[in-house]
Formats: sequence, structure tokens, C-alpha cells
Amino acid sequence: MWALRRASNSLKLQGVRLATGRAGCVKLETICGQLEVNTNIYKTTPSAAYSTSLFPRTVTVSSKLCTGMHGLSSQAGTDTSSSSEDDSDDAFSELEGPVVSSDAVQGKRNAFEGNEDELVSDPDLSDDDFMEEDSRDALEMLDTEADPADKLLTRKKVPSELFNAIVKDPNSSIESVFSKWVEEGKELGKQEVTAAILSCRRRRMFGRALQLSEWLEKKDEFDFVERDYASRVDLIAKVRGLQSAENYIDKIPKSFRGEVIYRTFLANCVIASNIKKAEEVFNKMRDLDFEVTAFACNQLLLLYKRLDKKKIADVLLLMEKQNVKPTLFTYMLLIDTKGLSNDMTGMEEIVETMKAEGLVPDLTTQAIMVRHYVSGGLHEKAESILKEMEGGNLKEHRWLCRVLLPLYASLGKADEVARIWEICKSSPRLYECVSAIEAYGKLKQIEQAEAVFNKMQQKYKKLSSRQYSPLLRVYANHKMLSKGKDLVRKMGENGCRVGPHIWDAMVKLYVEAGEVEKADSMLQKAVLQNKMKPLFNSYMMIMEHYSKRGDVHNTEKMFVRMRQSGYMARTRQFQALVQAYVAAKAPAYGIRERMKADNIIPNKALAAQLARVDAFRRTAVSDLLD
Repeated sequence: MWALRRASNSLKLQGVRLATGRAGCVKLETICGQLEVNTNIYKTTPSAAYSTSLFPRTVTVSSKLCTGMHGLSSQAGTDTSSSSEDDSDDAFSELEGPVVSSDAVQGKRNAFEGNEDELVSDPDLSDDDFMEEDSRDALEMLDTEADPADKLLTRKKVPSELFNAIVKDPNSSIESVFSKWVEEGKELGKQEVTAAILSCRRRRMFGRALQLSEWLEKKDEFDFVERDYASRVDLIAKVRGLQSAENYIDKIPKSFRGEVIYRTFLANCVIASNIKKAEEVFNKMRDLDFEVTAFACNQLLLLYKRLDKKKIADVLLLMEKQNVKPTLFTYMLLIDTKGLSNDMTGMEEIVETMKAEGLVPDLTTQAIMVRHYVSGGLHEKAESILKEMEGGNLKEHRWLCRVLLPLYASLGKADEVARIWEICKSSPRLYECVSAIEAYGKLKQIEQAEAVFNKMQQKYKKLSSRQYSPLLRVYANHKMLSKGKDLVRKMGENGCRVGPHIWDAMVKLYVEAGEVEKADSMLQKAVLQNKMKPLFNSYMMIMEHYSKRGDVHNTEKMFVRMRQSGYMARTRQFQALVQAYVAAKAPAYGIRERMKADNIIPNKALAAQLARVDAFRRTAVSDLLD
């Protein structure tokens, strides 16, 4: 069927032993071995911190699985679009799907390339590959069977008059907007309401989207199907939290309480980084005899890549036992994991294994490899892949410009960036402008970045915060506080909706300028005024700067605020917290108990920090004094 085994000595070298599967079935031992890094994080050794075992009916593994990639498992409305959650090291902003040839993708791209500027420009969404936790709408992680090019096509604007009516009257209730709508003689059917829900989702107006969904469900004349219920679960989890979403699931008719519902809820458990609840949901799905799919396994792999890399081997073992075939997305995750560990040889081996299985690295995979080659100092290899991506005639593959601009900039190739921008300059598209601003920012050519922004502003009179965000980040990265403030003021004057991604850039702007307290107060004020959840990284930037100062009080305060915003504790947060006590030369009473309560297992670095803040540690001097 599909084979990943290579040489038997690969496992011996890497120290990972996995049981073999039946003949003809994929063997995942090689990947497990290839993924082990210097810290031996992929060895499947038992962990005393986990008491519940997953996969009881298939294979005994060393520990419980935690959460996986956030996203609905199937289309839960009318959207199959992809846009951008979790730590900034996740390089996968597109939904996993079957591999299609570059020619096929290009053919479909050509069908709408001329209208690219009409694609949705969602406020507060970013094109960055590495996004924070709550930045991705789970609805955008739908339909694993969709062609990637089809998903791009579905991102074209879907006009909704009802949505426009809601936006024009933001202070009115949904019922009053509907009443006015009907009074004007307009039809109020499920299709129109669903289109409005989609538009609200794309603009991250989840509260309004939930109100629309609730109204739709109350109407007996409209049939609610499983995907409608799944969309409702997703919205409730986002707006009211996991417990409310779980309570709602219990009220869904059993005939509609299928796999899509639970996978949607699992996805939101991941968004909330609630490991315990995610494990419960996964086990519930197994108890209900839902099939183990590549989608579900990929969710686990993504979260393990972020939070607990040593458990990746467990997921791969499960995939082997269940005869689950790795997808292109699976390989992307594994390639990125090797790259993050700076093991370029191992990364290349996984690429070769992938090719041997008939899967060709797509643009996303190639871009990931370029980033890791650049970070590893292998610039020649990075440039070689970029030339391969570019092909023969870039003018015929204009859509590639937005991908290549920031990648060439990461190599410091100013001449290549200028060459590619010259192709776009005469009639630039929105996404090309955004990429060019990012590229010139990386090259520290601020005037060029500003020139691109001005050109974009001249061509597109009404810009969203998504188009302002790249230049704001350029200012933040170069500690240009005054210009950053002016840009934010301009956004306000132009009626741009300032949301979590802009807050994140503003936090960075203030923090880089040394005004941490200002960043703190600004973020808190934004939360109170807008009732929106900041990005994980926004909190962490502030928290880590307080920590470096040894400001225990404010570091603890940020820790509590993150918990209040719905972010479950992670190793990174505890590292910052313990470091604050270390810098303050103060004991951290009860810190180990707090970590245990949050199921946090200290790594080597954190364990060393804990030893320094242990109020009851014994030393040679303390023994003498006693």
C-alpha cells in the first residue's frame, strides 16, 4: 500500500523501536527514527504524568495523546476557505488535502488570477504561515478532500446583503435587523442567513455569527443538518467556551451527533490548548467507533510538534496499526519538525521517503524547507529550491511572486526581490504588495516598504487592517515607534477594524521600544473595549519582558490574564514565570504543584530553573547553618 521503511539500521541508530505491521502495510519505524533529535524526545518511554491511556483497543502506548490541529473536520457551513492558530512555529496555514499536480493547480489559478484583487481581504487575518492560537477560524480547516486550488477559488467574495445590513447597524439586535429586512420586502431564507454567517466568520465576528446560527436553528421551517450543528458547536466554543459547547453537543439529536461534531469540538479543544478535554474527546470518538483518520492523526501530530515532540512516535505507531496512510500534510509536519531541530539530513531523508511514496513536495513544503535551510546557514540549497519553485517564466506564473518575495528576502537577496517586484510593480495585486512590504522589511529597506504601501494605497482606496499590518510589523521590528503610532492613527481615521493581529503588532511596537507597561495597558484596554481574545504571542511578549526584569508581580499577572482569556498553561509560560523568580532571586513556593495541576512536565531547562527557585532545596551551606 504505502511504505516508509528504509534501512533496518535506521531504527538502531535513532533508538526508536516500533512494532511492525502486516505485510504490504506502511512501516512508520523509519520516520520515528528519523525524527529523533539530540534530546531523544521521540523515544516512546512511559510518562508518569499521564494516567489515561489512549488507543486501548489497538495498541498500548506509553502515554496519553494530547491535542492536535485545530479545525472543523468537514465543512460546517458554506465555507471551504483557508486563512490562518498556535505558536508561531507552525508553518501550515492551509488545509491538508490530496496532492494535485502543479499544472492542475496552475490551470485553476489562471481561471481567477485576473480577479485576485477581489479575493476576500479579511480584517485581522494574516497571511503569515506561523500564526497564534486563536487566529484561525476552525471553519477554515474544513473538508480534507478538497482540492487546494478549489479552496483558493472559494475564497472569492460571496456578497451578502444581509451581512452588509448587519454591519451598517452594529448596535441593533439581529431580530431588529431581520424585522427591517422583511419590512423592505426582502426574502429571509436559509441561504441568505448562511451567507451572512460565512461573511461574519471571515471577518471574525463570531458573536454575530452565533446569533445568526441560533436564529436559524429556532426556525422550524429550516432543516438543520450535521454540518450546521458542527458550525454551531464551533461558534459556541469560540464565543462562550468549551463547556458551553460540550453542553450543546448533548442537546444535538443523536441522528446528527456524528463524527463531524466531535472532530469540530476536538479542534476547539486544541485552540484552547485544553489537553485534558482533548484527550477525553478523542477517547470518546474511539468509544463511538469512529474511524481513525489521517485528519485526526495530523491534528495530534501538529500539537505534539508544538507541545510534546516525544509523543510523535506514538501517533505514527497508531497510524501504522490502523493502516492510516500519511498525507502530504503529515509529511509537511514531520519535515518541519526535523527542520526545527536543525537536522537537515533527517529533513532531507523524510523528503526522499515522501517522494518514494509518490508524493511530490508542494509549494508549502518547499517554502518550509527554504526557511530551515536559511536558518541552518545552507543558503545554496535554499536558493536552489527557490529556483525550482520559480520555474522558467515567472511572468507566466505570476501567482508565485507573493510566495517568492519574502523567501528571497530571508536569504538577503535584495536584487532578486527587486527583480520579482518589478514584474508586479506596474499593476500590483493586494497580496503581492503585502509580500513586498514584508520582504523589504526583512531587508531593512524601510523606504522601499513604505513606497510599496503608498502604491497599494493609491490603487486600492479602502484598505483593511490586513493590508496595514505588514508595514506596522516592519515599524515594530525596527523600533520605529513614532511611525507605528502614526500608521495606527491612520487606520482609525480610515475606519479600519483593529483586532488581535493589529494589537499583536502594537504590543511588539511598544515592547521593542522598551515601553512594556504601555504595551500591557494598551492590550488590557483593547480587551475590555472589544471583548476579543488577544493572540497568545501578545501576552507572551509582555510576560517574557517582565520576566527578564525579575518583575514577579506583573509576570504572575500576565499568567493569570492568559488563563482568564482561555489559554491553558504551557511549558513556555512556566519557563517565563520561573525565570522571573530566578531574576528576582526569590523562592517560588508551590510552583511544582502548580505545574503538576496543569499536567506540565518540566524539560531539562525548566528543571534547572526550578532547582534554583526551590525554597526547600538543600545545599552544603544550608546544612552547615542548620
